[in-house]
Amino acid sequence: MARKNTIGSALIVASIMLAVAVLGSGYFLSQSIQRGTQELRKLSVAIADVPTVAGARANTPSRPGRPDPSRRYDVNITGAPSKGAKQAQVTVVEFSDFQCPFCSRVNPTLERINKEYRDEVLIVFKHLPLSIHPKAPAAHAAAEAAHRQGQFWEMHDRIFEAQRDMSPAKYREYAREMDLDMAKYDRDLASAEVKARVDADTREAAKLGVTGTPSFFVNGRFLSGAQPFESFKRVIDEELREGLKEG
Repeated sequence: MARKNTIGSALIVASIMLAVAVLGSGYFLSQSIQRGTQELRKLSVAIADVPTVAGARANTPSRPGRPDPSRRYDVNITGAPSKGAKQAQVTVVEFSDFQCPFCSRVNPTLERINKEYRDEVLIVFKHLPLSIHPKAPAAHAAAEAAHRQGQFWEMHDRIFEAQRDMSPAKYREYAREMDLDMAKYDRDLASAEVKARVDADTREAAKLGVTGTPSFFVNGRFLSGAQPFESFKRVIDEELREGLKEG
C-alpha cells in the first residue's frame, strides 16, 4: 500500500511539474508574441516615415516643408550640365547624389527620356551630395571639374557605373582615360569655384525643400524619387500638350 501511495504521489508531483512547464511555456510564448507585435509596430512607423523613393506615385501628397507637386518652382539651371535640346519645350532638372543607389537606378530612365524626347526635352543635372554619403562630395567635385572641360556626362556615367568603387584616385584614372588636361583637372578639383558650384546647388535644394535624392522638377513641377519612365512620360506629355495649346 505504501508503494502505491508513493507512486501516486510521484504521479501527482509530475503532473503538477508538467502543468507548470506548460503554463510557463505559454507565458513566455505570449511574451514573445507581444514583443514581436511591438517591434512590428515600431517597424511600420519607421517605414511610414521613409521619404518617397523608387516606384512612388507622382501624385503622392507632399509632406510639410517639401516641394508641392501641384506648384511650379523656378530652378536656376544657368551653367549646369545638361543634355538634349537646348531650346526644348520641357526641362527636366535632377538633384542627384553620386553615392545614392536610387540615383543610379533612375539613370536608365533618364537615358530613355533623352532618346525618346531628344528634340523636346532638356535634362539638367544639379549637385546634391547628402550628408549621409561621405564619398559623394569628392565625386561631385570630380564631375564638376570634368564639366569645366566639357566632359561632365562621361565622368557622370563612369562614377555611377562603378558606384562601389568610389575614390579620388579612381576619378583621376577616369580623367586620364577621358584624355582630360590633368593639370587643369587638378586645379579645378581643388578650386573654390567648383566647391562654390556644388554648395550653391545644395543651398538651392534646401530652399526648394528638397531633402532626398533623386528629386526632379519637370518644367518646375516636383517629381520625387526614382520614378519609372511612365511617370515622367505622363508629366512630359502634359507639358508638351500645354505648350501646343499656348502655341
